[in-house]
Amino acid sequence: MVKSFYEYIGEAWKRPDESYVGELRRKRLVEWRREPAVVRIEHPTRLDRARALGYKAKRGFIMVRVRVRRGGRRRPRPNKGRRPKRMGVHKITPGKSLQRIAEERAARKYPNMEVLNSYWVAEDGKSKWFEVIMVEPANPVIKSDKRLNWVCQPTHKGRAFRGLTSAGKKGRALV
Repeated sequence: MVKSFYEYIGEAWKRPDESYVGELRRKRLVEWRREPAVVRIEHPTRLDRARALGYKAKRGFIMVRVRVRRGGRRRPRPNKGRRPKRMGVHKITPGKSLQRIAEERAARKYPNMEVLNSYWVAEDGKSKWFEVIMVEPANPVIKSDKRLNWVCQPTHKGRAFRGLTSAGKKGRALV
């Protein structure tokens, strides 16, 4: 059976060390570490994943790469007396996944856009990178697209903050 172009990309990303993706990722991470935490990009890094999640190369769509710090919450140690159990320093974790946090940061940076979806791109010991697909509800191209104009309705405002993206639904045990 004939494979599509997107299947080849997907296979390469499944085993990055055996394909061209591993070498590319090492070079990219060197640049990405120096960039700001939220960066708008021209094209998706993983085209197969972006297309599967609803990305289209047309007006009204933008891609944003977000860097999120890995690990649990770091809280300062209280300087007044407490028993160790109530210190609240270790094992304090966020209630949201890092992917959800990345989507919210992208939504805050671009208030006129709505988060459609997001996917993992890379990680190192300190950070994780996610690419977020964003749609502009006010754009006439989006308004006239019958598959996408549901985003234009006011009920879908602030999807990322209300946990309505797929990462948000997973965190709320709905998927």
